[in-house]
Amino acid sequence: MEANTETVKYLPLNDVHVALGGKMVPFGGFMMPVRYSSDINEHNAVRNNGGIFDVSHMGEFWVRGDHALAALQYLTTNDVSKLAIGQAQYSCLPNEKGGIVDDLLIYKVQEKEYLVVVNASNIDKDWNWMTSKDPVGAIWENRSEDTFLFAVQGPKVASMLQPLTPFPLDSLAYYTFAQTEFAGIKNVIVSATGYTGAGGFEIYGPMDQAEYIWNEILKAGTPKGLIPCGLGARDTLRLEMGYSLYGNDLSDETSPIAAGLSWIVKFDKEFIAKDILARQKAEGVKQKLTAFVLEDKGVPRSGFAILSNEGEVIGSVNSGSISPVIEKGIGLGYIDSAYAKIGTEIKIDVRGRQLRAKVAKLPFISQSVKS
Repeated sequence: MEANTETVKYLPLNDVHVALGGKMVPFGGFMMPVRYSSDINEHNAVRNNGGIFDVSHMGEFWVRGDHALAALQYLTTNDVSKLAIGQAQYSCLPNEKGGIVDDLLIYKVQEKEYLVVVNASNIDKDWNWMTSKDPVGAIWENRSEDTFLFAVQGPKVASMLQPLTPFPLDSLAYYTFAQTEFAGIKNVIVSATGYTGAGGFEIYGPMDQAEYIWNEILKAGTPKGLIPCGLGARDTLRLEMGYSLYGNDLSDETSPIAAGLSWIVKFDKEFIAKDILARQKAEGVKQKLTAFVLEDKGVPRSGFAILSNEGEVIGSVNSGSISPVIEKGIGLGYIDSAYAKIGTEIKIDVRGRQLRAKVAKLPFISQSVKS
């Protein structure tokens, strides 16, 4: 997921983040703040109060016209026809082998108008895939470079942001959104989505207003404890909830069935690789993305071997870290399906030490998703 520094791009607010003390690292093709203070401080701020992430590196495609719905239905696995105006949906793009081109969000903004949000490292790949595989000829517009995206996450952020908008934020149910005035700017999208499980909002608007709105959010939230947060906390927050990260847990070679995403694969419609995924669903898969918690002290990292109790290699870690909430090592990894039952005792090879672990139920922590 890290970018080649020769081709790395900079966020429009790069200088703002540096001035705030952000340590900048290449990620997804962009220089991004990995932290401002410490990962654990930022993690705990989001879990208990509020934090703001600049994730303007993400991609935004608008899909419009009479054929917009048909195009998205064929390209993605979830059922886009179920969306009402003002609702969002998690989905993925399957490739022709049943792998995942990307995971994404789809927002129904109007009849015949959708916003698709994709991962930063996949913007060009996704754009080329979706526009070339569209069988019906929807109208496509790539607004990635013209759109900012701030994730304001935490259980107390609604009260922090409410003075900035006339829209009643508490009325937004999970995975719904509104186009409204925000900090005096019209037609800003405020969405009750996020990647932390801590509640909060994602805010989309025109890039030329990004610095102004960032500053207005901090002005409103800082007196109440809102702090800027980086990729380090974002990663541990999403991992505690068991949310997959493209490039770690999802790839062109992993299927949504094996990744535990059967719930976003709807077989009552036609889509790319439907027959392959239907067969996997019916027959089962050799390996499944599985959650685990270490019983011994240690930190599981990507690439570490996962072993059976008898010492046989049964998979490997895709994502791993220490959970600041439960203060144990946690992770996700693809393992042989026979060992994927919750409670199964396994081992993680942490630099030559075989540490005891158990297959766990997700999420790793209990956390409200509504702020």
